Amino acid sequence: MKLKVIISGATGMVGEGVLIECLNHPDVTEVLVINRKPGNVSHPKLKEIIHSDFYNLAPIAQQLEGYNACFFCLGISSVGISKEEYKHITYDLTLNFAELLVKSNPEIAFCYVSGAGTDSSEKGRVGWARVKGATENALMRIFSHAYMFRPGFMKATPGQKNIKSYYKYILWLYPIGRLLYPAGFCTLQEVGKAMINVAKNGYSKKIIEVNDIVDLAKD
Repeated sequence: MKLKVIISGATGMVGEGVLIECLNHPDVTEVLVINRKPGNVSHPKLKEIIHSDFYNLAPIAQQLEGYNACFFCLGISSVGISKEEYKHITYDLTLNFAELLVKSNPEIAFCYVSGAGTDSSEKGRVGWARVKGATENALMRIFSHAYMFRPGFMKATPGQKNIKSYYKYILWLYPIGRLLYPAGFCTLQEVGKAMINVAKNGYSKKIIEVNDIVDLAKD
């Protein structure tokens, strides 16, 4: 099965890592990235749409038709912002995108980057986890083929440019964490490969934890 993939958040660390895997994978024939600013990446497979308002996608709706996979990597930390703003960006923005996308691509495989600790019950004490859980639950209602990725600590792919400044100070944790707590540590190469394999072949689980990501990434 060949994939025509839409990626959101390709100018962030996770999205960039997923984009690299898609551009390198022989079964991905086309990649469309939707960015607020130019990603400065050039590749024969790649098409880029610059669009600043993810709450108003009508102007680009026709350009999203004909794809069979979407890797939604757009997200924000809850640190330093209000609960209302976090929900508006995490839940409202994602659902606005999803509801438009499913109209023209009803059978698309939708892979959403959530996070370890997400609260599927939507009733826990941690605010961000409730919002992520509500977002996951809504996406699984919207799409027939929806997969919620819950990575923990992710090691960046060599050559990535869009990495937070603090990342270099915590990278030393990765080899120790992978050894002592493998259920919490994976690489962005594994995340990207796992998404591609899920989009191609499906998976028995809708919620995909780190152990699943590592298994799915194996060729």
